[in-house]
Amino acid sequence: MKKEIIEWIITIIIAVILFFVIRMFLFITYSVEGDSMFPTLKDGDKLIINKIGYQLTEIEQGDVVVFHANDQDDYVKRIIATPGDTFKYEDDQLFVNDQKVSEPYLETLKSNVGGRVTENIEMKNIYGMEGQSKIPEDHYLVLGDNRINSKDSRHFGLIERDQIVGEVSLRYFPFDTFKYSFDPAK
Repeated sequence: MKKEIIEWIITIIIAVILFFVIRMFLFITYSVEGDSMFPTLKDGDKLIINKIGYQLTEIEQGDVVVFHANDQDDYVKRIIATPGDTFKYEDDQLFVNDQKVSEPYLETLKSNVGGRVTENIEMKNIYGMEGQSKIPEDHYLVLGDNRINSKDSRHFGLIERDQIVGEVSLRYFPFDTFKYSFDPAK
């Protein structure tokens, strides 16, 4: 009987340690607040954020990430341009490095609005980018998918790599909208 109790205590201790290791270094949960990523993500959606992925791979255009906006708030947005890129929006069309980029995640919003959802933007219009022609090293341009109602790089400028918590790996709640990839290329 005493041996079983000790085994149970050891099992519980190991489980608690594993929980904290996974939570601190690998994955965390996140709840979406607001509609800045609508229709991709909605207010109240529950997400799993992969914290370790960007230690092993590069941050890419189209990734949906959670980042520290300030000391109190984390935001979820989409990476639009990465270090070394040039970008602009012209007539509701994204151009990165002078190449037209498809944004299929905006189609629902465009059909609901019945027109343009992103104003014309150039590098010089982004806060802190005056005089720069390319995204600086370790910086990223992020925008919400709900371009009409999103506080993003148009308002606070580029984000730095060390602000990024991780990539959105999956939406697990509500259960009927479970999704595991937010990459527009897939």
